[in-house]
Amino acid sequence: MKKIEAIVRPSRLEPLKEALFAVEVKGMSISEVHGCGNQHGWKEYYRGSEVIVNTLPKVKFEIVVTDDQVNEIIQVIVKTAQTGQVGDGKIFITPVEQVVRIRTSESGNIAV
Repeated sequence: MKKIEAIVRPSRLEPLKEALFAVEVKGMSISEVHGCGNQHGWKEYYRGSEVIVNTLPKVKFEIVVTDDQVNEIIQVIVKTAQTGQVGDGKIFITPVEQVVRIRTSESGNIAV
């Protein structure tokens, strides 16, 4: 099993959510986050003083899938979230040792 974390533009939230459900992703966690990468933010003025705003709003999707689903999910995320501009986001894939469904105590792939 793998955990896929995708950090994308807020404008891609609904299209990406729908695209993931279309390929039968059974569940996901979505969080509003702030961060910076190559965009590095911008300067604003607050009460006459210059302030460097170096974090931007993003949306983070967290999805746990079986190993055989990973490449398909990555392709869906890239296709849906990509605009070709700096700030499109990143995808991180990490191994998941175990999953347990609390309601039924099922574990492993069936619990995903």
